[in-house]
Amino acid sequence: MKVKSLQLSALRFSAARNNSARPKTMTLSKDLGIAIAGTAASALAGVWAWKTVRRWRRKSPDELERLRRLGVNACGRIIPGRIVELADPVADGPAGPILLYDYEVAGVTYEAAQDLSALPEIAAAAPFLPGQTTSVKYDPKQPTNSIIACEAWCGIPDLGPNRNASPARRDGPAELSAKKPT
Repeated sequence: MKVKSLQLSALRFSAARNNSARPKTMTLSKDLGIAIAGTAASALAGVWAWKTVRRWRRKSPDELERLRRLGVNACGRIIPGRIVELADPVADGPAGPILLYDYEVAGVTYEAAQDLSALPEIAAAAPFLPGQTTSVKYDPKQPTNSIIACEAWCGIPDLGPNRNASPARRDGPAELSAKKPT
């Protein structure tokens, strides 16, 4: 019996010694593997969510052009320009009329074009505009970025109703006093 109890105690000591050393190492590597797998899964889920939201919030080319026009309108400087010609729409290009115009900034002459399909009032008058002078708004930081009209402003004179001035401002003080009956 003594031999059996010595053998059992030796096995218990050996097993305890082995259990205390190996499981900690195995647990550490197992925990590390789980942590790496969890981090990788979280990263993949984040990338997928970011791409989904970005795809969902992507703006159309028409919306980007509208935002560009409004941006130039917000920060632009006004200078005189001239409408050169009306370009015919091309098969794979914009659907509406395209006005070509030129203007001069700091001694440099710029030529630009604007698609008027998003501005129906101006697009309707486009055939009658070549040769006319106009006001051009341009971005002072990037003079090539310019407009002759947008949703909130119109630089083309005599295009009824002028969007950038009230009737009193268009007529002028001398004309207003002449119109008043005495």
